[in-house]
Amino acid sequence: MHTLADIDPATDALFRDLTPAQRAAAAHGSGPALVLAGPGSGKTRVITRRIAALIARGVPQWKILALTFTNKAAGEMRERVSQLVAREDGSRTGLVVSTFHSHCAAILRRFGDRIGLQPGFSIYDSGDQKDAIKTAIEEAGLSSTQWTPASVLSEISDAKNRLLDANGYLAEANDFWSRSVAKAYAAYDAVLTRSNAVDFDDLLLKVALLLRNDEEVRTLLQRRHEWILVDEYQDTNHAQFVIAHALAERSRNLFVVGDPDQSIYGWRGADISNILEFEEQFPGAVVIPLGENFRSTSHIVSAAAGLIGHNRRRKHKDLTTSLGEGAPVRLLKANDEYEEADRIAEFLEERSRAGVPWRSMAVLYRMNALSRVIEDALRRRMIPSTVARGTAFYDRKEIKDAIAYLRACANPRDEVSLHRIINYPARGIGDVTVRKIDAYAVSNGLPFIAACAQASTATVVSGKTAKAVDNFVVMIRDFARSLDERVPGDLASFVSEVLETSGLDRLDDHSTIEERERVANLEELVSAAADFRLPESDPAADAPVEPDFEVDGAADAPLPAQPTLGDALRLWLESVSLVADADAVDPEQGSVTLMTLHAAKGLEFDTVAVIGVEHGILPHSRSSEGEDAVEEERRLLFVGMTRAERALSVSSAAVRTVRGVRQASIESEFLREIPTQNVARTDLVERFSGSRIEYDDPEAFGDADVGEMFPIGSMVRHPIFGVGKIEFLARGFGGTRARIAFRSVGLKTLIVEHAKLSRA
Repeated sequence: MHTLADIDPATDALFRDLTPAQRAAAAHGSGPALVLAGPGSGKTRVITRRIAALIARGVPQWKILALTFTNKAAGEMRERVSQLVAREDGSRTGLVVSTFHSHCAAILRRFGDRIGLQPGFSIYDSGDQKDAIKTAIEEAGLSSTQWTPASVLSEISDAKNRLLDANGYLAEANDFWSRSVAKAYAAYDAVLTRSNAVDFDDLLLKVALLLRNDEEVRTLLQRRHEWILVDEYQDTNHAQFVIAHALAERSRNLFVVGDPDQSIYGWRGADISNILEFEEQFPGAVVIPLGENFRSTSHIVSAAAGLIGHNRRRKHKDLTTSLGEGAPVRLLKANDEYEEADRIAEFLEERSRAGVPWRSMAVLYRMNALSRVIEDALRRRMIPSTVARGTAFYDRKEIKDAIAYLRACANPRDEVSLHRIINYPARGIGDVTVRKIDAYAVSNGLPFIAACAQASTATVVSGKTAKAVDNFVVMIRDFARSLDERVPGDLASFVSEVLETSGLDRLDDHSTIEERERVANLEELVSAAADFRLPESDPAADAPVEPDFEVDGAADAPLPAQPTLGDALRLWLESVSLVADADAVDPEQGSVTLMTLHAAKGLEFDTVAVIGVEHGILPHSRSSEGEDAVEEERRLLFVGMTRAERALSVSSAAVRTVRGVRQASIESEFLREIPTQNVARTDLVERFSGSRIEYDDPEAFGDADVGEMFPIGSMVRHPIFGVGKIEFLARGFGGTRARIAFRSVGLKTLIVEHAKLSRA
């Protein structure tokens, strides 16, 4: 194995512009290391310099594996490494800088046959999963009203993150609910198997189990990936933890970078204990804190540090900055969400007049529902804005239809895709026919496409319908066969041919604006295919197809000597499937970005406004589940605040409309935890003596004492939220505020005088 003992960080050119802490991290020698990288502390610089240092000291590139969570982060790392490392001969190829999911997909392409996966398997996104689970719930004999697709998928996802397959989950099922979900899980697994498909969680689950159970594969990958770097380690779930540790078990060269204070994905399986307990998992690990923030001014850094200091589950590091004091954080309390939005719009206009471009501003919120009012306020002031809601282009119906056709060509067993396109555009194959073919497929143990091919001869269908089914099968199989006969450069023309032959790109004679936009989007899909290049066209690119390698470490070409159009199509479809939410954010767009706090992680803006910082929103009502949940909510606000470079506003409203009901809000306790010396507070509510609330029936209570009618501890009924228990009462702005713990929706704060409450 190679070591880095010969590096002199004080004189080496790779380290001259690094701080002492960054040098210590980048020049770390062999063995495990944990870099505690605070916001804006230059973690990407540390990772890329370390990769360059490894290569400069003779480590073959193909022995280095760097893993992160978004394509954007992986692309930035690859670009920086390519600028640092001279492009030399082929001995310096094979560096893998990838997302966890993309690299696991690559491993499954290389070794999937060992666990029953066939070449060209599909990767199902959330929409495909929903279609598949609906089929599974029906096949399991369950009611979709009692076992909803969303709840069952959530349970299955949690099981996969815990490395439980369908049998493992069934073994743990100990009540009626979990045993029913186990049936659905087994049926869902069967749908995926006969479709030769995996979902996002499977990519991790199957690789983790492969590494655990297949000693030969584990040994091969351990010897290939001798130096492993993991970015955003605080966001790893149990499956990712198992994968990283299995790969590093032999060399112990696991270099992880992360920040427990920015762990905000517990709701989707991220386990903060992975980073908090790193030294226990790897005795002797070196811990290097990076606390200097190169992004934000002093008031912002100190305000965020004061907030996050209230968390108990963390690793302390001093957060500092040398960028000057800057402006205090603006704390705004508005009368309602409309006034809040107006003031935020004024704040952004003020920054624009100071020379800050719109693209350097963002409005962040806990949930998407809060965006509507701020969107309206910006529109009225003619401030350009863009709502970042993930991969919007690939979520459009026409694009999903086209992708389904292409996936069926690449993987004719893909049942979900085939169901989507078999009668779109309409070709005379109705739902009754599809159900007959489904039944024939299940009873004969056939893939759906094979059942379609036999449908007419087996008299499942007849007449014009049989002809339509036969033609559909011929079209898909002809396209599938051509993939092995054509070259990767034909990808764009192939996509165009599929759109034309299927009829997806046809315009009606009296086409509407929407129809023309649909066709324009399909043309853009062809352009996207034209832009795609097989990864090995760039020596620093991630090699999606794993190199063949022997146990002694010799590496051959990562791609076949003569890759086919099929190789290109499958890799392109995979890249489309594995796009993350943050990858959809375009930092060059000339508009203010509106997005959730979760989606903003990893981004930075000159000016940031965090809105809706109220109890029940941030922290979310679900945080009543326990202190760990409250701490994650506090970390979420910390992440939002540290996205700001020069100007930060954090706001709340005294009244907000929730589910059509005007109700009083309680300012988040987090705002009281921000050090007063770092804020400038504006409380607009104090300027009003009256109420802006229009009561449904102001005289409803007459002279009655509300506290006597609804005392603390009494059970009440609300027409929307149902039955709840009053936990708190207070007279204040707009009337009497009551905090009520509802059985169905958790804690809500309502104004009693117009909440239409009755004693339960």
